[in-house]
Amino acid sequence: MSIIHEIQHVVTPVDFSDNSKLIAESAAYLAGKFSASVHLVFVVQNFEDYSGFFVPQMTLPSLENELAESAETKMASFCGEMVDYCKKAGVKDLSYKVLTGDVGEKIVEYATDVEADLIVMGTHGYKGLEKIMFGSVADKVVRAASCPVTTINPYTCCR
Repeated sequence: MSIIHEIQHVVTPVDFSDNSKLIAESAAYLAGKFSASVHLVFVVQNFEDYSGFFVPQMTLPSLENELAESAETKMASFCGEMVDYCKKAGVKDLSYKVLTGDVGEKIVEYATDVEADLIVMGTHGYKGLEKIMFGSVADKVVRAASCPVTTINPYTCCR
């Protein structure tokens, strides 16, 4: 039995913050070393639990649908920008998925579904009210993932 586990699938959450490209390129670089696939994922936060803080309940499904549609467009564009870098890095395949729900939970579920061997994610994304209300996504993923998680602090790396 080998102690070394071959990496075939790398999942990388993006949030379209200024750091997303750096994190995705770092994930592609690592995946390329193993000729692995990169799966980019964006999660539209499910706001049902926080409806009293934002807007009346009846408009939440419409808001979430609009956010999901916008995210699909942004993810397609983001992946398009990553194609050349991924090819040069040796990435086997690049794909993306937009999900809706609790961000940390959906990242872990998606990683399980695609049988990820590694999750690469940033330690910092959007801040402020989101962080106060939703907590640290990276912390949730590290605690719940069934595969190794590599976190990258975009403010101290690669600039």
